[in-house]
Amino acid sequence: MRLKNLSPQDLKPLLLGCRHSALISQIHAVMVSSGLFTSGNSLAQLILSYGRAGDLESAHKVFDKIPLRRVDSWNAMLIAYSRNECPVEVVNAYKQMVFEGVKPDSSTFTVALKACAILQDLEKGEVIWEKVVECGYENDVFVGSSILNLYAKCGKMDKAAIVFEKMQKRDTVCWTTMITGIVQSGKGREAVDLYRRMQKEGMVSDGVVMLGLMQACANIADTKLGLSVHGYMIRRALPMDVNMLTSLVDMYAKNGELDLATRVFRKMPCKNTVSWSALISGFAQNGFAVNALQLLIEMQLLGLTPDVASLVSALLACSHIGSLKLGRSIHGYVVRKVIMDQVLSTAFIDMYAKCGLISCARALYEHIGSKDLICWNTIIACYGIHGLGREALTLFQQMKDKIEPDHATFAALLSALSHSGLVAEGRHWFDVMVNEYNIKPSEKHYACLVDLLARAGEVEEAKDIIISMEMKPGLAVWVALLSGCHKHKKFLIGELAANRVLELIPENIGTLVLAANFFAAAKMWDKAAAVRKVMKKAGMKKVPGYSAVEVNGRLHAFLMGDISHPQYEQIIGLLCNLENEMKAMGYVPKTEFVLQNLEEEAKVKVLCYHSERLAIAFGLLNTAPGTRLLITKNLRVCGDCHEVTKFISVIVKREIIVRDVKRFHHFKDGRCSCGDYW
Repeated sequence: MRLKNLSPQDLKPLLLGCRHSALISQIHAVMVSSGLFTSGNSLAQLILSYGRAGDLESAHKVFDKIPLRRVDSWNAMLIAYSRNECPVEVVNAYKQMVFEGVKPDSSTFTVALKACAILQDLEKGEVIWEKVVECGYENDVFVGSSILNLYAKCGKMDKAAIVFEKMQKRDTVCWTTMITGIVQSGKGREAVDLYRRMQKEGMVSDGVVMLGLMQACANIADTKLGLSVHGYMIRRALPMDVNMLTSLVDMYAKNGELDLATRVFRKMPCKNTVSWSALISGFAQNGFAVNALQLLIEMQLLGLTPDVASLVSALLACSHIGSLKLGRSIHGYVVRKVIMDQVLSTAFIDMYAKCGLISCARALYEHIGSKDLICWNTIIACYGIHGLGREALTLFQQMKDKIEPDHATFAALLSALSHSGLVAEGRHWFDVMVNEYNIKPSEKHYACLVDLLARAGEVEEAKDIIISMEMKPGLAVWVALLSGCHKHKKFLIGELAANRVLELIPENIGTLVLAANFFAAAKMWDKAAAVRKVMKKAGMKKVPGYSAVEVNGRLHAFLMGDISHPQYEQIIGLLCNLENEMKAMGYVPKTEFVLQNLEEEAKVKVLCYHSERLAIAFGLLNTAPGTRLLITKNLRVCGDCHEVTKFISVIVKREIIVRDVKRFHHFKDGRCSCGDYW
């Protein structure tokens, strides 16, 4: 077809199929010469075509030359701006259109609300919504989807729900927007409930809904539902692209189903960096640090460059196992290959602190120019786990003059004060949080305060705090009280706490072990046996305590009574010599920490083979005199081993650091940084 013979009937399909500005200009010229330029519909099509080609300047020139602009011309200009990612211009054009008295239609409102969602400008969006209602388009499904999207992007799911419930007709996009919005607001259970309602109303799910549901299953740890979602996707033959499969890996990994996550991952025909990061993160967060680090190495061998997420997960893995050598290797890699941003800097601060080098963590912290809230909270928490409560408090006081502390800041501070036994300071800053910063205490804050008091032996006051709580005390609060009662042998209040813990049916085996150990310490053997029976019936096994020490870049782990190590005879020989020296210095075995109904002599023998002592002895045998030792234990440090390590630090004239599941214990010259607040 020759352009000079163009008829009005040919114009629309020709413009719709044209994607090049130069060709559109030729059609434009023919329109002018043939008199078609004065046709309103033709001009709107011309503006849309220039917009599709990315030529906004030409689109605007056409728009400006229209003497009487109708709604179709305005919509064409709005769509042109929208397609070229100019949301500010969309909103400004909409405002000008209304100012000139042109009545918007469904397309106008849909595009304008989409622009507000991109800008996350709730105020302008709600003004547009008022106009929607005024013009009678509130029941239009496309406009409704757009306002739902705006509310979801701005985190106003309560307002979205009001609009959603009033809608006379809801399509898949409306349901999808609501489900994904609720998931992103952290309400996974509500999202699942809405999805089930969607099914009852006969709506067919699409891939976007499935992605949202997988995220919800990850957030609420519902593996059964996750398997159901996976099965639905297979039965419906939904496209399983790399994003969908990566989400499945992430969901299974976050639910602790690492075998399933690995199986999906290994069968993926195409993996990207995000896929690898999802699995690495899953292993790291579930405590399988070695697997996480092996995956990071495998990923690089295949030619993929780790992203920030995978590096942060690898650093988390190093933190879990206390592998300083690997942590430093990652630091070197980042310095050479990656731009160090605030997220990575904060992860390195955490890694160095949890590998025992709080001085390196502080040095990194000082080098960060603009420190955000997360960075401040991290360094305060790091000092806390090292038992340096006063240093944590000093940092907090510096922080509050520069940036407003939040609920996480106070949780980190109260925890730090608890680990240092700073009871008066803990009471004071809890009151300041409530009365000066108007932060309503969460269960975490109450758990920190109860832990602070109970750890210091003030279990009666801790119990009174629990009774005064506005909310119903949760598991963490009662566990904090029980732990303090166990430590200080406050058996009357401790029995109350233990019973409350068991009533809440804890799924964490460590909590059940604590309850069983408390009953054993109180010589309530029947109750201790009953708890262990519950554990056995549920198929729960006590996690064996182990201690690990890094020597020449390699981790060596020891179980209690472990005789498998090649240097076992030397280790036991050294421990016997050390015990003789300790007894000469006044050491008396604390057999109350053996929680079995054994004879006294047998209890003393059990203490000699605790994993902490085996790891310390191995470290002493295989490192140079004067070298600092870092021992990592997966459970709480034993009270007797805590006392023993004080004596050993004097005998060998070394600093020995023991990192247990709660905090660090720095032993030097017969003293410990935590005092008696271990």
